[in-house]
Amino acid sequence: MPLDAITYTRGSLSILNQLLLPHRTTYDPLHSSTDAWHAIHDMRVRGAPAIAIVAALSLAVELHTLIENKRLSDEAKEVEVFIKEKLSYLVSSRPTAVNLAEAAGRLGGVVGDLCKVEGATGKKVAEGYIVAAEKMLEDDVEDNRRIGGEGARWIREKAAKDGNGKVSVLTHCNTGSLATAGYGTALGVIRSLHAENVLERAYCTETRPYNQGSRLTAYELVHDNIPATLVTDNMAAALLAGKRGGACVDAIVVGADRVAANGDTANKIGTYGLAVLAKHHGVKFLVAAPWTTIDLNTKSGEDIVIEERPKHEVTRVKGPRVGEEGNGSAAMEMITVAADGIDVWNPAFDVTPAELIDGIITEVGVFEKDGSGIFHLER
Repeated sequence: MPLDAITYTRGSLSILNQLLLPHRTTYDPLHSSTDAWHAIHDMRVRGAPAIAIVAALSLAVELHTLIENKRLSDEAKEVEVFIKEKLSYLVSSRPTAVNLAEAAGRLGGVVGDLCKVEGATGKKVAEGYIVAAEKMLEDDVEDNRRIGGEGARWIREKAAKDGNGKVSVLTHCNTGSLATAGYGTALGVIRSLHAENVLERAYCTETRPYNQGSRLTAYELVHDNIPATLVTDNMAAALLAGKRGGACVDAIVVGADRVAANGDTANKIGTYGLAVLAKHHGVKFLVAAPWTTIDLNTKSGEDIVIEERPKHEVTRVKGPRVGEEGNGSAAMEMITVAADGIDVWNPAFDVTPAELIDGIITEVGVFEKDGSGIFHLER
């Protein structure tokens, strides 16, 4: 069975609470844009594509409820203003991820166009928004499968080192079904390689401080019976150097929360370090993300605002007691892992310069740099 981080039918939206994974499977209902704002900000749902879809659908549910209860204005312009204000509010939940802002802008354009139609009413504008938000959910899965196929082909042709036709890939954070509407971006590439029977092994980093790799990516890899190994973040250099029994990593594939016009990429903290290691060890470094992640209005990584998270995410860890992991009703406990009073710097993302990136995998193909080392994403 596929993993569903988002379950939706018209008027009803629930998200898999990823703070409780992999020990407990709990779906939280979201009835409004306010519910979604908190779910996104608290990281119960995360991953750039997923938060954009959840934000869009939460407002669709809210509008559906207003229509059903006959509480929606009849004036098309009033509904347009209401929707755009809600979309702006939702964007503030995670400002670094461009997919969320892009989706809000696109949906805002849809309602603006609907208002211009002769005979427009508040209900027609709201219903048009709902249809557009639902289509985002459908399109994301198909786009992810295209990303997986494009990335798998590129790695087979340009990254494989061994002559046996098999490849091993390292990934960071979580970019699979739990971070998207389904299938995944970087993890979708790994899924495609596995489906084509050319994946030797997948490696996933722990991804401190939120442990998205050990909690979520490992969970997905085990679920799909993909041969995989978990490493802590500071083991990556030794792995790339072949210190695990001669293990060979052919490529590193990561996701992205924002790609600037020049190819600089913001992704989960720790991505930049992996790119530096890849360059030193001659390992291909790839970014996998939907086209909407590319922000041509942001010239370079210096212009990307990096979200900083609370210090307790670094100084504490949460989970069930050892031996009670399989008990879905086990109490989750929080423990301290740092000296009391220590200062903490906790950026959620870092920026990898374009010069360290070999390719950007999208649903429309893999973008590579020209002979001068420049990406031309505007094309």
